[in-house]
Amino acid sequence: MTNGVHTNPKGRSQMEDETMIYRSLFPGDVFAEIDRLRRDMQESFDYSPSIRGIGRGGFPAMNVGGSPQSIEIYAFMPGVDPAQVEVQIENGVLTISGERKSDLPTDKTQRSDVHIAERFTGRFRRVVTLTEDADPDAVNAVYRDGVLHISIQRRAAAQPRRISIQ
Repeated sequence: MTNGVHTNPKGRSQMEDETMIYRSLFPGDVFAEIDRLRRDMQESFDYSPSIRGIGRGGFPAMNVGGSPQSIEIYAFMPGVDPAQVEVQIENGVLTISGERKSDLPTDKTQRSDVHIAERFTGRFRRVVTLTEDADPDAVNAVYRDGVLHISIQRRAAAQPRRISIQ
């Protein structure tokens, strides 16, 4: 004990020891580590953060809107092979699922270290509940420049129409 501070046999204080342990557990940004751990847990359980497609932070990011004639859905998924994406409509529920492969080297013969990995890789699934007037037989899906655009026509009976007064 020197000047009221407990020291260990190597001459470091208890606080210095705790700081070194903390640094060895979290070598970089603490919040980045916490976010990485959250993503790892999410991938472990194949859990989508948003069942209804309204939450933030899910992959792919989505914009959902519409007009009187159609429902328009944009899913932003750069780097995803369109062959790895599946779109389904069943009982008024649209499901977009697939997988984004990692671009990082996986060859065990090459030695490589990853210092920061912020890009989502792995399986994903987003679900959107559609309105009752969505026509599941009139759907068009186009993937271009990393954006999946799904257009779902509304049933003709549900579209507004002008009624003439006599």
